[in-house]
Amino acid sequence: MYKINCIGILTSGGDAPGMNAAIRSVTRTAIFNGVKVKAIYRGYKGLITGEIKEFHTEDVSNIIQRGGTILKTARSQDFSTAEGRRVAYETMQRENIDALIVMGGDGTFTGARVFGQEYNIPIVGVPCTIDNDLWGTDFTIGYDTAMNTIVEAVDKIRDTANSHERLFFVEVMGRDAGFLALNSALASGAEAAIIPERLTAEDQLEELIKNGFRKSKNSSIVIVAENLTNGGVQGLAERIHQEYPQYDVRVIILGHLQRGGSPKAYDRILASRMGVAAVDALLDGQRSIMVGVVNDKIIHVPFSKAIKDDKPVDSDKLGILQILSI
Repeated sequence: MYKINCIGILTSGGDAPGMNAAIRSVTRTAIFNGVKVKAIYRGYKGLITGEIKEFHTEDVSNIIQRGGTILKTARSQDFSTAEGRRVAYETMQRENIDALIVMGGDGTFTGARVFGQEYNIPIVGVPCTIDNDLWGTDFTIGYDTAMNTIVEAVDKIRDTANSHERLFFVEVMGRDAGFLALNSALASGAEAAIIPERLTAEDQLEELIKNGFRKSKNSSIVIVAENLTNGGVQGLAERIHQEYPQYDVRVIILGHLQRGGSPKAYDRILASRMGVAAVDALLDGQRSIMVGVVNDKIIHVPFSKAIKDDKPVDSDKLGILQILSI
């Protein structure tokens, strides 16, 4: 069996609360098993430029509660080229790194899959994305914390919405997936969620106007997933101004607020479990897989499925949201 003496770890793509907890878990699990750990800074970019440091257990002390990632993160155009990946492989050889654990989303795993195939490198992925859009896992690290951040923000927005009798469109992240929008709408008591998986944004807005606003309500909050085809939340607000001028509309874009903050307990626990599972998977000879959690059990998902297969939203929740918004 391929002998692993040193594992490289990196975080790539967008940051997510809980990444540091996962870094801590991977580092200490590897050391517990007698394996060296080398931290790669700034994702695949750092693998190319050689920004690498050996980690010891004290290097990950007091980070479980911190948001962001101590390893920094960056997107690398060079790694998308064959030449860039060749340089990255030479860096691994120079640093005596035998395998990688990469933390991120679909872009991170797409790069890992290609790199692993080209150079026969064992690579295991840890799903870290607030969008929760990776197939094969019920939850990704960072999703629960981001959703709680949204709910806390919407609770505050509702105070002023009620005071001024306004309609608020609140834009949340999730360009291609509506998990954050739908579930935060349910949790915050919003009147509706406009998500990319369901018809077109125009259809959802028309339905919202016809069915969602009741005369008994003097204010409403609608959660909108970002970057919809009709111009996003600003486009929706403009339509309301033009077609339904009786509504006083305001737009709130939460933006990167959703990424920040200390990870909630669930994300810390999930990150700790997945970090241990990622190291165990490598030492068991696994490669080109993502660790996931289904029905609270750790599973292994091939990169090919995690990246290519679409994760469906629970359509029943849309019905529940409509029932509860009357």
